Amino acid sequence: MELKANTLEPHWMPFTANRDFKADPRLIVKAEGIHLWNHKGERLIDASSGLFCCAAGHGRTEIAEAVHQQLLELDFSAPFQLSHPWVFELSQRVAQLTPDDLNHIFFGNSGSEAIDTALKIAMAYHRARDEGHRTRFVSRERAYHGVNIGGTSLSGLMKNREVFGQVMPGIVHMRHTWLEENKFKKGQPDTGAALAEDLQRICDLYGGSTISACFVEPIAGSTGILVPPVGYLERLREICDAHGILLVFDEVICGFGRTGKAFGAQSFGVTPDMMTMAKAITNGVQPMGAVAVKDEIYETVVNAAPDAMIEFFHGYTYSGHPAACAAGLATLDIYEKENLFDKAAALSEPFLEHVFALQDLDVVTDVRGYGLIAGFDVKPSTIAGGRGIDVQKKLYNAGVHIKFTGDSGIIAPPFIATEKDVEEICGIVRDVLGKEK
Repeated sequence: MELKANTLEPHWMPFTANRDFKADPRLIVKAEGIHLWNHKGERLIDASSGLFCCAAGHGRTEIAEAVHQQLLELDFSAPFQLSHPWVFELSQRVAQLTPDDLNHIFFGNSGSEAIDTALKIAMAYHRARDEGHRTRFVSRERAYHGVNIGGTSLSGLMKNREVFGQVMPGIVHMRHTWLEENKFKKGQPDTGAALAEDLQRICDLYGGSTISACFVEPIAGSTGILVPPVGYLERLREICDAHGILLVFDEVICGFGRTGKAFGAQSFGVTPDMMTMAKAITNGVQPMGAVAVKDEIYETVVNAAPDAMIEFFHGYTYSGHPAACAAGLATLDIYEKENLFDKAAALSEPFLEHVFALQDLDVVTDVRGYGLIAGFDVKPSTIAGGRGIDVQKKLYNAGVHIKFTGDSGIIAPPFIATEKDVEEICGIVRDVLGKEK
C-alpha cells in the first residue's frame, strides 16, 4: 500500500496520546487471519481481535464480497419510512441467537449509539406505561458504555467523565465487582454476590419506582475484564423484577461468542430486558450496533401510538445500512458454518491456563478471565496508566498487539486462533513483562 500522507498532524486520533504517537507512529496497513502488518512490513499477532471486533479473524473474503455485491445492487436506502429486505433478514438472524423473547432489533452504527438507543427505549417504554416519572438510571463504577452523551454519563471510568461534567442527570453508580480476595481467580469469583445489594440500597434511597433501568456489562470489559461473581447477575435480576426496573446487558464485547455462547446472558443464565451489541456483529468489517429488546417492550411502545403515526422518534441516517447488513449476514454465516462459538468455548480452558500462568511475574498484580477473554494488571509506575502505555508499545515492537486500559492489558484472540497461537502470544507477553522492574 502506498502511503501518500507526508504528515500525520491533521488527524486528531481517538483515545490516543497524539503527540507521542505521531513522534513514533504505529501504522497498520494489512491484516489476514490473526495477523497484522505494519508500515515497516513487520508482522504482529492481533491478540485483542482489533478491539474485540474481528472474532472470525481478518481478511474474510466472504464478508468483503458480500459487501461489494451489496454496494453494487443497493448502496443506500433511507431508513425512515423506507427500508430494504436485508435489514429484516439480519434482524431475524440476530433474534435467533438472542435469549428467550428478545426478538426485536433496533440498529445503529456503534456500541455507543446502541447504549443511547437503549436509554431512550427505556424512557419511551415507561412513558407508554404512564410511568414517565422513572427518570433515574443505574450503572457501575469502572463501567464503560461508549462515549456518546448517555454512555459518558453511565461511565464509571473517571478519565472518561472528568472533562465533561454532568452531561446527563439522574445517574447513580453501584460499586464495581473487583475484590482483593478474588485476585487471580479464573472464571467467576465465588465471593462478591452481595455487591448486587447496592441496587437495592439505591432503590431504598431514591425509591425503586423512580428508576428506569440498570445497565451492566455481563463481564466488565474495557476496564480490564471483571467477571461477575457467582450469583451477582441473578440478584440484580431479582431486584429489577421486584421494582419494575429494566435490566440492560451491554454485550458489545461479550456478544457473538466471546464467552463461549452467543451472548453473556446465556453463559451466565440471566436474561435481561434489553441487550446492546456491536463489534463482532459484522466482524468489524462495517460499523454497526444494535439493541435487542423483549417483545413486551416493543409492543408497549408501538401500541401506545396512534395508528399510522411514528411510535419512537429516534434513529440514525445509517441505521441498518445495506452494506453493514450484508456484512452482518455474511459474518453470521461464518460463525454458523465454522462452529466458531463452539471453537471459542473449546479453546477457553487452554487459553486461560496460558494467561493465568503469567501470575508468577513480579510486575503482574492480578489476572482475570472467562471464555476467550482475559485481563491482567501490571504494577503502576509514577503515573497511573503510564506503565500500561509503555508495555503496550513494547509488546507492539515484540510482535503482539493487545488492548490496554490504564495499567490493565486485555487478551482476546480471534476464535480461529489455535492453542499454539495462544502459547506464542503469552510467550511474547511473558518475555516483555519479565523485563519490567
